[in-house]
Amino acid sequence: MDKNFFKQVRILDGGMGQELLARGLNPKGTLWSAKALLEEKTHSLIESVHEDFVKAGAEVIVTNTFATRRVRLKENNLENKFEILNKNAGKIAKKIKDKYPQILIAGGLPPQNTTYSCDTRDEIEIFNNFKDQAKILDPYVDFFYLDVLSSIREISIAVNSIKEFNKPFLIGAHISEGVTLPSGEKLSEITKKIEIKNLLGLILACVSPENYEKNINEIKSIGFPFGFKINAFEKTKITGGYKKNYGKSKSGNPNEFLGKRDDLTPAVLKDLAKKFIDDGATIIGGCCETNPSHIKAFSELK
Repeated sequence: MDKNFFKQVRILDGGMGQELLARGLNPKGTLWSAKALLEEKTHSLIESVHEDFVKAGAEVIVTNTFATRRVRLKENNLENKFEILNKNAGKIAKKIKDKYPQILIAGGLPPQNTTYSCDTRDEIEIFNNFKDQAKILDPYVDFFYLDVLSSIREISIAVNSIKEFNKPFLIGAHISEGVTLPSGEKLSEITKKIEIKNLLGLILACVSPENYEKNINEIKSIGFPFGFKINAFEKTKITGGYKKNYGKSKSGNPNEFLGKRDDLTPAVLKDLAKKFIDDGATIIGGCCETNPSHIKAFSELK
């Protein structure tokens, strides 16, 4: 793909997992969006979400692989399904691209342990987790998307794990609140500590618009294309952490403990996105609790 792809305004998709739940997916345990990959009868639900984002104007779709990480599947006694679920996600995304060849597929590589938290496990274990998932997705994707990572250590390990595939990558760094990653590091430190040869850009992933705004100057200083995948959760930093709260969830829906905002309508997010584009952002997308109507609003800004 063109390494300069994100140097002009591009529209990413919205939040797959929460949209699947909104369309009737009944989650099981902490499987979240991965539940739709288990049975062929629910594959069409994933296809419809991908396709509706494309129809709304998304130029990039992200594989439905946020919850197919090995650790999450192990929590649900489904580690033996790791390969098939990730392969299913790649095939479904490719099916949509075959229908809409103008789009790109981003291979989503999520935090390999707990969401919104630093992965402190052994480096080799994290490396292998990333590499195993990337290897399965590689035949189906145009680039890799390092999705909602919380420390430079994790980002660096992820970048090293995908080197052999020689594909471009987009970094999605997460900041729960304030102006540092959960690790306490600044965004501007990221590109100083990783290999940037195939870097397409850097976005803030699964963050509130307010938090993105706090970090605009910092992310601009990096010198690469930048932007966001905005969520509509009330918060991502919670007492007890994500894993503990999700484990106690009765519904299997993260908004049970993260909350859902009603104020971020498509019109409101469109106005915010215009402001951010005017300030230099070129990578524009949604995350949890954003749907095709939000992406359509974004696409009207092109």
